[in-house]
Amino acid sequence: MSDATAPESFKPRSVRCPACAGQSLYSSANPYRPFCSARCKGVDLGAWASEEFKLPDNTPPDETFGDPRWQ
Repeated sequence: MSDATAPESFKPRSVRCPACAGQSLYSSANPYRPFCSARCKGVDLGAWASEEFKLPDNTPPDETFGDPRWQ
């Protein structure tokens, strides 16, 4: 492996924090990546835990079939 392809030669990328839209360093030096801080990471985790973020449910609604007296 040449020195040009060694992991140390990569420059860390600056990305937008998903929580606050601030700049975040996407690097192994940032333990909160892709977030900029522990606070932003915790806010995102809390939103998932309280079900603020949900995946869409594509399950069709239950339908009633047959005679309603037998239901």
